[in-house]
Amino acid sequence: MRLDPNLTPAQRDLALKIQAKSKPMAYGMVLGIPLTFGGVHYGLTQKPLGFLVALAGLALLAFGVFSLMQMRALKRQLRLITADAWRSPAAHLPGARKAATQAAYLNGLLVLLSLAATGYLLYKGAGWGAYGNSLGFGALSLGAALPFGMALAAATTIPQLLQVIPAGAKVGRSLYSIIFVLATTVTGEGIKGGSAGPIVAGGATLLICGGAMSLLGNATKRMRGETS
Repeated sequence: MRLDPNLTPAQRDLALKIQAKSKPMAYGMVLGIPLTFGGVHYGLTQKPLGFLVALAGLALLAFGVFSLMQMRALKRQLRLITADAWRSPAAHLPGARKAATQAAYLNGLLVLLSLAATGYLLYKGAGWGAYGNSLGFGALSLGAALPFGMALAAATTIPQLLQVIPAGAKVGRSLYSIIFVLATTVTGEGIKGGSAGPIVAGGATLLICGGAMSLLGNATKRMRGETS
């Protein structure tokens, strides 16, 4: 990922450290979650060897969580020297407070959408028979963990927005963009296969995410005291 050329040397140094921690975090999570849950499933349903796999997965998961905690600490340092991390200088203005409240509601909707996606993946996984095999169960656990993590990330921004901190709106916009990309894929597959369900669901999600991203972008500007 290319860094913003407008970063200060201190911001650039922290950004590079965050990037360096992102790979071990991703590998630990992506490998650790399916190995842990899939291994436990295999150990309970097939052979005790699965528990050894689960231990290896748990070690990877612990490594990923440790890297994530290090990333969070670095991000906190970066936020301390980033303007959007502080309470808006326009926080006393009704327009900025209204924008912050609107952004908080939008990020609350994002929490609900992400939790709904988590439940949908669990439901579909059961329908696909994923609980009948350990590999499928591990993949299902990983798939469900991703939107659940997004729900937690969106939820943490709401207290920030209630304090009129613009960073919360920027994070929410980034998270909505991830769902937007996924919805584009679903819509495209529906069009290709001529299936009305994915087209309607994907199209509706695109409209919701597109509108939310636009509103959050405007809310960020208003919280900064800029004209939208």
